Amino acid sequence: MRANLALVVVLVLSGCATSALQMAPTAPDRPWSPTVDAAGALSAKPVSGAQPPSSGYVLPPNPVASGFPPAAIDSERVYGLADLIDLAESTNPETRIAWNDARNAALTAGMARSTYLPRISATVLGGRQSANGNGTALSGLSVGQSESASGTVSVLSIDWLLFDFGRREALVDAADQGTVIANVAFTAAHQKLIHVVSVAFYTYSATRARADSTQASLRDAQEILTAAESRKQHGIGTVVEVAQARQFAAQAELARIRADGDQSDAYVALLSALGVSPLSHIRIADISQRPLPTHLDQPIETVVEHALQRRPDVLAAIATQKAAEAGVRAAKADFLPKVFVSASGTYNSGNFRVSAIPAVGDQAPTVNLSNRQWGTTIMFGVSVPIYNGGVRNAALAQARNREDSAEDALERVKLGAAQEVVMAHSKLRTSLAAMAAAQALLDASQTTYDAALAAYRRGVGSSTDVLTAERQLLEARDATADAHSAALSAAATLALVCGSLGSAPD
Repeated sequence: MRANLALVVVLVLSGCATSALQMAPTAPDRPWSPTVDAAGALSAKPVSGAQPPSSGYVLPPNPVASGFPPAAIDSERVYGLADLIDLAESTNPETRIAWNDARNAALTAGMARSTYLPRISATVLGGRQSANGNGTALSGLSVGQSESASGTVSVLSIDWLLFDFGRREALVDAADQGTVIANVAFTAAHQKLIHVVSVAFYTYSATRARADSTQASLRDAQEILTAAESRKQHGIGTVVEVAQARQFAAQAELARIRADGDQSDAYVALLSALGVSPLSHIRIADISQRPLPTHLDQPIETVVEHALQRRPDVLAAIATQKAAEAGVRAAKADFLPKVFVSASGTYNSGNFRVSAIPAVGDQAPTVNLSNRQWGTTIMFGVSVPIYNGGVRNAALAQARNREDSAEDALERVKLGAAQEVVMAHSKLRTSLAAMAAAQALLDASQTTYDAALAAYRRGVGSSTDVLTAERQLLEARDATADAHSAALSAAATLALVCGSLGSAPD
């Protein structure tokens, strides 16, 4: 009978576990039919009763997921790059995540320091004891015996590690370096955000300049069409010239529409970099006439040296190396004795007969309780590690391996940083040279187009010449806009890889 009852209990308990499969989809080719609570949030509870009609592989809407956090945007203000960076640093979630990581690292360091303090805990237990059994009377007859007791036990205990040959000090040093790493990461997050916003801002400015150039090209095309129609009316033009001019005007209109679409996409990308809703409306300042950097007279060796001294990844790698060194010291300290003191005070009310109390929460185990009301115990001790199957040796080897890896990682980071600086420096020089060439091309193309259009109007030039000149002028305008944006972006990238991008690029 007892075996059957135990089997039933086992089956019931196993059924409780497997019944959770009701929360999963019923089949691999059937959609999940979720349940929602009163607020519209998805629930893991299985569908009870009649299931609602399935809408296929479409989840039910949750009103909580709609909307975005409000951002302090002034619709009347024209935002420059510095203004956009200030807005991003207050709205982008990445900065708050990095801030919380730095705070958690600081709390971890505080927890490591707390190991120097004693651990004090208090516990109050109450209960009732009962016992039943048989005994033998003097007459030889068996009689039943029972007794019960009740009461409370209050315990105040103190555990204090007095000396551990530097293990806690090493752990505190490692935690402090973790704080340095997190703070460096916080700074790096802001630098990366400044760079992302800057590049998105420059890209948007380039697309806006392209949109302006296509608008100017459309005006040129309409002017050429007017000239072609005028030549035909005066008998010096042909129908083919007019048709070509109309074709060119249609192509210019198509280019303008595409450029407007690219500008809209770049605007949304800029809002995404800021961390605001893509439905926001921000007026962006025009930087088409912003001067480019010219002070690149420092030797590249000096630039790399200064960059390595303040790059976040290099400084974080140095802190990681110091933390690994502290880990080796902590592993070595595990081989040495530890000196501690433990004390407990108890108060027993009632007629409880308790000899020990197991560990409860933060309360350490309490033994040798007195059956009297008051009891105190104070013990000093030394714990000497003798043998634990080589665990300490393995932990020390792991710590030394981490130390070696941290040193190698530091060298790897420095090499990668130097490579990035050299490449960014070269790219900036190339971008500045490309900008100068593009500006010269634009000036020459503008002169060529003006001359070709003037000659075409006087009847001494061909439509092919003026149309070709206008196409080249449009290409030169776009090349100048792209080169200007690329140069500004390259300057921001060089500042980032040098670790000096602490504010809006100047």
